[in-house]
Amino acid sequence: MFPRWANYMAPAGAVAAIGGLLYATVVFGFGASPKTTAVGYAPTQPVPYSHALHAGKLGLDCRYCHTTVEKTAFASIPPTQTCMNCHTKIWNQSDKLKPVRDSWATGEPIKWIKIHNLANYVYFNHSAHVNHGVGCVECHGRIDRMDLVAQQQPLSMGWCLDCHRAPETHLRPKDQITNMDWKPAENESREDLGAKLRQEYKIHDTAYMTSCYTCHR
Repeated sequence: MFPRWANYMAPAGAVAAIGGLLYATVVFGFGASPKTTAVGYAPTQPVPYSHALHAGKLGLDCRYCHTTVEKTAFASIPPTQTCMNCHTKIWNQSDKLKPVRDSWATGEPIKWIKIHNLANYVYFNHSAHVNHGVGCVECHGRIDRMDLVAQQQPLSMGWCLDCHRAPETHLRPKDQITNMDWKPAENESREDLGAKLRQEYKIHDTAYMTSCYTCHR
């Protein structure tokens, strides 16, 4: 009743099932690997700028250097002028700051190395996040303790969606966006405060926040 080739369907199906399982395991393993997501990536910069010193010990607000973070999609890299606002007077003969002085003298920008890289098909807007109560520490970690900045989070699709599905535990008052030591009051949980802030900031539509269009435009 059946053609002779039908005898091979069962073993072929078994091979396909085993092969598919192995393929899925390998793909998931590589996709979730820190090497793939770049967690821990910490390139040596042309100037040994320490966030632990500037943002931590000296208490510089993130927005002093990253001036556009509340207004645009990108958190701007500070121009040499920003560095020289202080370093014309402070450590103005330091060998470590020679690239900064050379940039100031020649007009050539310092070639900082970008650390947090999203794929070109991903739309991310810094201002949309910081203006709705998402602090710098949520994505960048304790940058105020880093001498050499390293990527702390995977920046993967799943990681972003986890926050978009339930943003309550990631929200804080807007005036505490750059305060990396901030914690809710002792009599209020992060979840309860986050739920109130979600209403206040009008973050209602979870369906929109998890739709493909939100991040892939």
